[in-house]
Amino acid sequence: EAAIDRREPIAVHGDYDVDGITSTVMLRRVLERLGARVCHYLPERLRDGYGLNVPAVERLHAEGVRLIVSVDCGIRSDDAARRARDLGVDLVVTDHHEPDEALPQAFAVVNPKRRDCRYPDKHLAGGGGAFKLVQALVTRAGKPQWLPGFVKIAALGTIADVVPLLGENRVLAKLGLESLSSPTHTVGLRALLEESRLLGRRLESHHVSFQIAPRLNAAGRMASPDLAAQLLLLADEARLDEARALARQLGEENTRRQTEERAIVEAARQVIEKDPAVGAHNVLVVGGEGWHRGVIGIVASKLVEQYAKPAVVLSLDGDLAHGSCRSIPAFDMLAGLEQCEDLFERFGGHRQAAGLTIRTDRVPELRRRLAAHADAVLAYDDLVPRVRLDAVLPLSAGGGDGLDALERLAPFGVGNPSPLFGSGPAEVASGPRVMKERHLSLSLRQGPRTFRAVMWRGVDWAPTIEAHRGALEVAYTLERNTYMGDTTIELRLAAVRGAGEADAGRSLADVAATA
Repeated sequence: EAAIDRREPIAVHGDYDVDGITSTVMLRRVLERLGARVCHYLPERLRDGYGLNVPAVERLHAEGVRLIVSVDCGIRSDDAARRARDLGVDLVVTDHHEPDEALPQAFAVVNPKRRDCRYPDKHLAGGGGAFKLVQALVTRAGKPQWLPGFVKIAALGTIADVVPLLGENRVLAKLGLESLSSPTHTVGLRALLEESRLLGRRLESHHVSFQIAPRLNAAGRMASPDLAAQLLLLADEARLDEARALARQLGEENTRRQTEERAIVEAARQVIEKDPAVGAHNVLVVGGEGWHRGVIGIVASKLVEQYAKPAVVLSLDGDLAHGSCRSIPAFDMLAGLEQCEDLFERFGGHRQAAGLTIRTDRVPELRRRLAAHADAVLAYDDLVPRVRLDAVLPLSAGGGDGLDALERLAPFGVGNPSPLFGSGPAEVASGPRVMKERHLSLSLRQGPRTFRAVMWRGVDWAPTIEAHRGALEVAYTLERNTYMGDTTIELRLAAVRGAGEADAGRSLADVAATA
């Protein structure tokens, strides 16, 4: 508030993912509306690396900035905090990642994971923390009517960052999705929803996760995160054409990202399945020369999904390797990296996802030590993929009334998964048909009713479905599908098996593990 009153230049320093971009947009927008002199800075993944660093502080200081507010980063940026202090720049850190034993020496550090923090909700995303700062600013300024416009932006970051959708995260996601389902938005957000073919539709969390977030993330992965920030900051209706051009560019970058991702996933699979030194361990550490650093995090997620093991994917670039890590529920990835911290140039993150930089010649030692740690903390059952059913629900019972009741439990995500049901024996009425080389579409008949079903990334299940067309059991969730104004109820399949296979000693989990 003092910086606003004195017209001191303020910089909002974010991060290059959706959570960091949306946090930046929220804070910059509210500061502008409060009359601040404000700019923003988003690091570029390949040029600047992750988070708040010394060169960024020096650059902003040279541009006249006197207050830096970090969002979604900074909690382990001790060197940057010291440099800011030496230069006479005030630093306010807002973050949600795990802190070190000592906090950075900043003017203020706002993070629910601070060991001395009594705030009850410890799982806010970076956008949740930024939203709380926005909430405090507008409340103290006597402008509470501004707050609803920020909820939808906070929801995008919260859902995209895969934090538990419980507590305040659930409130932000639910209210934000309701607001995003309205046709009334600033011109930038409207153009993004148009490009995603979601404008005016009833949005659920999976629309954000699989259609909106990948476009915003593609900016930071393949080009500059500022493309996404510029789009979301656009509010002038006269700039609609500019907004649509930016939204279209994000769509094109996302398509390019998908192409890179598929190539690296296939290369990683070849290494894992042909090299026992990589594939035989309880944690996968795999790397390749020149693998695009913008997509290795997604590749790591794909490998976790396929092999049910924690994964570290490295882009080798001469003497240095840059890595992204993803994990399974039973393995604390950040704790694993802390066992090897002497190997890294830098690292950070949280239990399920992390990033690191390491000298290339130290990668074999990382693989050995991380594997030894995983062997010590993981049991065999931790590495068996499981499909856990909430109940057996015949398809005939999954009508509109049942779906209405289930939707009261939404939004679904980590910590609040969509209920998963077992169907009992059903007949494959048509299909399976392959969509976009990765997905399956089919129709299932049980009694007098026929349902359309979709299995995302389910192409490997096609032989099982074909082999049991007359009596197939599926693990499914229910969802509404609206197309050309018509709304139908369809099934989203998580796993399949032949009817009666459980009696033969095979569970859905066994089928999932071998598919």
